[in-house]
Amino acid sequence: MNNFIFENATKVYFGKGAVKEYLSQAAAPYGDTVLFAYGGGSIKKNGVYDTVTKVLHDSCKHIIEFPGIMPNPTYQKVKEGAALVCENNVGLILAVGGGSVMDCCKAISLAAAYKGDIWNDFWVKPGVIDFDTIPVGSIVTVTGTGSECNGGAVITNEEKNIKTGRDYPKLNPRFAILDPTYTFTVSAMQTASGGFDILSHIMETYFSEPNEDNVSDDISEALMRSVICNLRIAVREPQNYTARSNLMWDATMAENRIIKMGKRCDFECHNIEHQLGAYTNCNHGCGLAVIHPTYYRHIYREGLSKFVRFAENVWNVNAVGKSEEEIALAGIDCLAAFIKEIGLPTTLRELGIKDKKLLAAVAETCGISQGSYKLMTAKEIEEILNECY
Repeated sequence: MNNFIFENATKVYFGKGAVKEYLSQAAAPYGDTVLFAYGGGSIKKNGVYDTVTKVLHDSCKHIIEFPGIMPNPTYQKVKEGAALVCENNVGLILAVGGGSVMDCCKAISLAAAYKGDIWNDFWVKPGVIDFDTIPVGSIVTVTGTGSECNGGAVITNEEKNIKTGRDYPKLNPRFAILDPTYTFTVSAMQTASGGFDILSHIMETYFSEPNEDNVSDDISEALMRSVICNLRIAVREPQNYTARSNLMWDATMAENRIIKMGKRCDFECHNIEHQLGAYTNCNHGCGLAVIHPTYYRHIYREGLSKFVRFAENVWNVNAVGKSEEEIALAGIDCLAAFIKEIGLPTTLRELGIKDKKLLAAVAETCGISQGSYKLMTAKEIEEILNECY
């Protein structure tokens, strides 16, 4: 394994009833005023809003609501939240929702504490956070991004047509509350989309050097098998607690930095999807589902041994009578079949993208991952997108 430093400061409260049991004590150290941030309002329909506000009121917290965080949170929304934090002397930003809400809140915590332009100083290029940010806590209602246990935040600058993410350990939530029952009402499509995002995070780490036996790859294979098995169940049986709880912890394990230790990591598919999302505002998990199989058919020869291992250890491909290339391609075919099985789109047209001309702009502005088995070019990314169309 390569050298690494591991850090994760988020305290996790996991299980049924965890908000009622733990939110009061988790929020206690962070002053009297809470910015209660959420998305489109689904938490008001499923009872989560009432539960959270009751606990906060019973804890004598003053609540400043910040609703309407969109699926691809914008820099403008971040600035709106930061202004509210500063105006109301907020001591805790409480993100209640999925990855977009959590990402937005982490960026708000930075923007509220920094006098300059966080986009230029922390998103265009990596910055150094050598000051205290506003504490963030999270309550997860949609499983997928794993944002609850890292400092990562993906933000879209609409003016510049750029969607990008950074991971700063100082932006890790101070606490994360994970109640699998909060995901019972998530639609089958969003369950599949979020579940594939989990799988994507693991694959992006797995398909990178080193190729020699290492702990991170062993854990990743177990996590991928878990996601595949439990996602199938959760799509069929939305209130299956075992499947939902396993997926929720799979998501956290995929992005709490543990499996990234000693790995170069790829994330080229995420780079491509982020720019696709910047231009089209498409669903993140669905975009990844379209891109992954095609991208892997472009790079599998350069990472052949890992793709063979993926086929055999994750998909149980029978290797008898097959060459290594045939085994590797069979594994990618299994991935593509799984995407179709769980109801996700397999082409950009199915994703709702009608203007093929924008693909060149997406490719030209796409970040190039240095951890990929095959270093991409804008030209090859455009080829991949056209094949996905």
